[in-house]
Amino acid sequence: MTSQRTQDRLVDALARQGVGDGRVLSALREVPRHLFVDEALASRAYENTPLPIGEGQTISQPWVVARMTELLLEAGDPQRVLEIGTGSGYQAAVLARLVPQVYTVERLGSLMCKARERLRRAQLTNIRIRHGDGFEGWPAHAPYDGILVTAAPEALPEALLEQLGDGGRLVAPVGGAGYQELTVVDRDGVHLRQRRVAGVSFVPMRQGCA
Repeated sequence: MTSQRTQDRLVDALARQGVGDGRVLSALREVPRHLFVDEALASRAYENTPLPIGEGQTISQPWVVARMTELLLEAGDPQRVLEIGTGSGYQAAVLARLVPQVYTVERLGSLMCKARERLRRAQLTNIRIRHGDGFEGWPAHAPYDGILVTAAPEALPEALLEQLGDGGRLVAPVGGAGYQELTVVDRDGVHLRQRRVAGVSFVPMRQGCA
């Protein structure tokens, strides 16, 4: 159930659904999603659906991971990307196949520990992970060429916009519980250009650490 053939079928389905960036599709073929879910759910790892990972959180639907990654890469070739909401570690693992350096922040300590172990098993060495409040970002390594947010704030956190470098792009779901707009923000000097891409449904982004 976790064979490469099953994984390839999922990726081929994503391509038919409009994911057109070959780099993103290749990364999804290379990252074993079953490593990033609990063993009891491994047989469902290559379904195009979100799955629970504990603490009321989910691993995102593969199409959403692919589309957000594709949007992030459209702006160029980011060298340094910040992810807010490590979760299972899967999105960070996909980014790590495409970007030289990935920084990722998780507010739930238990999830961070699990993600760190999964990323180690996946033999990815270009990811740095920390336990922290995503609303604060990770200023020590700013500015970032790209910022990807995997939980939904009601409004974009000012700290994340400040940490987005000139020419950089932020991708995030923005809105209230149950429905958000997938939003892209591009920085050009002091100017920020914002556009909405699609309706999505993410878990809410919460402040603080636990």
